[in-house]
Amino acid sequence: MIGGFIRNIIKDKVMLLMVLPGALWFLFFSYLPMVGTVIAFKEYRYSREGFWASIIHSKWVGWDNFKFLFTTNDAYIITRNTLLYNAVFILLGLVLSVVMAIVLAEIANKKLAKVYQTGMFLPYFLSWVVVGYFAFSFLSSESGVLNQILSYFGAEPINWYSEKKYWPVILVLVYLWKALGYNSVVYLAAIMGIDKSLYEAAMIDGAGKFQQIKNITLPLLSPIITIMTLLAIGKIFYADFGLFYQVPRNSGTLYSVTNVIDTYVYQGLKSTGEIGMSTAAGLYQSVVGFVLVITSNYIVRKFNKDSALF
Repeated sequence: MIGGFIRNIIKDKVMLLMVLPGALWFLFFSYLPMVGTVIAFKEYRYSREGFWASIIHSKWVGWDNFKFLFTTNDAYIITRNTLLYNAVFILLGLVLSVVMAIVLAEIANKKLAKVYQTGMFLPYFLSWVVVGYFAFSFLSSESGVLNQILSYFGAEPINWYSEKKYWPVILVLVYLWKALGYNSVVYLAAIMGIDKSLYEAAMIDGAGKFQQIKNITLPLLSPIITIMTLLAIGKIFYADFGLFYQVPRNSGTLYSVTNVIDTYVYQGLKSTGEIGMSTAAGLYQSVVGFVLVITSNYIVRKFNKDSALF
């Protein structure tokens, strides 16, 4: 009995040692920086004595930094854009990623499947600066590929960076092109972990491919789908800055359809230099995301405890 107790202690120490690097990373880069959220309630001014002295000596302004987001004429526009774009990204990203993962899993030639998977995954590693120039090569009013195609068929060229009506579709397509491969790999890994004997038994019972996907693949994928969706909901108030700043090339005429909370705060920070304002925006996004995750997780637990995050 004593020997078993000692072995458990040693085993626990080994497991704790394995967890230590990740725990230290979260401590130094996630939890300790939370102290800096106090800047959201201060008129931050830099002091030569250092960062902490700057925080201590800065003047308290209460909720004034938050008024920048809620009292401007653009508050409704940036909130609407952030929420609607992210809602579309979550919905289409989920559906297309699962479909693509199932298609890749069903390809008989595994070498060819790896080629497809690599080709889809590659855009994820490209920076938004590169993607922005790539999009510009298609959308340039003078030498863009799309305008050349339109001219070839006798149509009038389009000044894409001045026409607002096209950009909701353009931004969604660019996002999906870049993120779809990464998300599909997550679901593909889950599919690869499904016991093959389940499919063999279904084939013996006469089930076709669509029936196997409906009755085996999708139900077993539901836990990972739920977790990925909950994590995405937690960031629904965060917009991908590179997507909304680099791809539209910060065109002022497109602000009504491309301006989101992150780009609006960046532009405000450039013009005013108020660090407290940007900290307030980040705190607001984090609090809302936390509330949404807790609420969504609570709803999921009501229906299926096994699929909830906690």
